[in-house]
Amino acid sequence: MRPAIEADLPRLPEIERSASEAFRGTDLNLEALMSVTPAEGWRDALRSETLWVVDDGAGRSIAFLGAEAAGHELHLREFDVELEHQGQGLGRRLLSHVIAWARTAKFQALTLTTFRTVPWNGPFYAAMGFRELSPAEMSSRLVTILKNEAYHGLDPAQRCAMRLDLDET
Repeated sequence: MRPAIEADLPRLPEIERSASEAFRGTDLNLEALMSVTPAEGWRDALRSETLWVVDDGAGRSIAFLGAEAAGHELHLREFDVELEHQGQGLGRRLLSHVIAWARTAKFQALTLTTFRTVPWNGPFYAAMGFRELSPAEMSSRLVTILKNEAYHGLDPAQRCAMRLDLDET
């Protein structure tokens, strides 16, 4: 696990596309899921040092997590593990790394949007300490993100916003 570098950017869309293959056979809109962020779309996260990768030991990125600061919260924009490397604990270790980093950076919470019931989405994040937000608890930023996802073909009935409070308890 390490902060991303410029040379990692071209691999990120490939990782995202590969990770989307895990959704084949579900009732989700695969076409919407196969739409990936171009490499250049991660440049701000790279500059802000909120982009991390897991490499294969030879410098080839096989997983990444891209986030952006939103006030006192760190919003997880995208989190993907290449299909052939899923189920090995890489995602759990990467997310744990980013949670520890966010605590050190004094963020108050992490937020994200995800599929409510897909095992490697909502239930995974819940196991990591995130909780689903009710509509009344959502910030206007999260509401806007969910509306944008719906506009791009993701079923709003299957999506949710989640939050992990980073208080020192």
